Amino acid sequence: MYYIGIDIGSTASKVSVFEKEANRLNFTMATGWSSVETSNNIRHKLMEKGIDVEKAKVVATGYGRVAVPYADKTITEITCHGKGAHYLSNKNCVVIDIGGQDTKIITIKGGKVINFTMNDKCAAGTGRFLELMANTLGVSIDELAEMALKGKDIKISSMCTVFAESEVISLIGSGTKREDIARGVINSIIYRINSMLNKHGREKGLYLTGGLCEVEPFIELLSQKLEEKVETEPLARYAGSIGGALLGQELKA
Repeated sequence: MYYIGIDIGSTASKVSVFEKEANRLNFTMATGWSSVETSNNIRHKLMEKGIDVEKAKVVATGYGRVAVPYADKTITEITCHGKGAHYLSNKNCVVIDIGGQDTKIITIKGGKVINFTMNDKCAAGTGRFLELMANTLGVSIDELAEMALKGKDIKISSMCTVFAESEVISLIGSGTKREDIARGVINSIIYRINSMLNKHGREKGLYLTGGLCEVEPFIELLSQKLEEKVETEPLARYAGSIGGALLGQELKA
């Protein structure tokens, strides 16, 4: 029996497959304009791997979870991310999940979600915000974070993504170094995360999930600003889908 977690996010979709207790497969693909089409593409890719969703337990989560017609159950992102993060970290922790369209702070104790906070400021402080700012500077997200390590602290004050982009364009026009602008962009995201943590309730044991978990310069700057080493690992981008697969094991046959 296979247990499959499908996390259809706003920009990327993640899939995790467990066989018994072992994590056998993880992959990601762009969500695109249609979550229904993405779910069909996921099904075809699984079939290519020899995995028939009709003979598996499937849990869907994320922004497009209702668009997975072959899912046995849909479960909220908070529950799935909490389950997956606990599986990966194997300890009590405060999860920082930076998604494409939202950022979540989730406190995990004893393997269970006991508290969570989500951002309420459009796309500001999210992966989409970072992607837009990187595009404005003509670099990738990884390059933006690397540049930020070499830059000086400047402040980008706009809370709205559109106004923040205009602010970045103005800084470029005034001759501000790209490294300093990159630092300001990263600082802007970290500032919002720090505000969310203060609102949520600060505790030790920070664990990063989402697409930035492999961007080492970002993790370094985040740890510096939060004054605590933020733990993560490459599989942390699959926290939601891993959590879904684990919860699939609890479904009745």
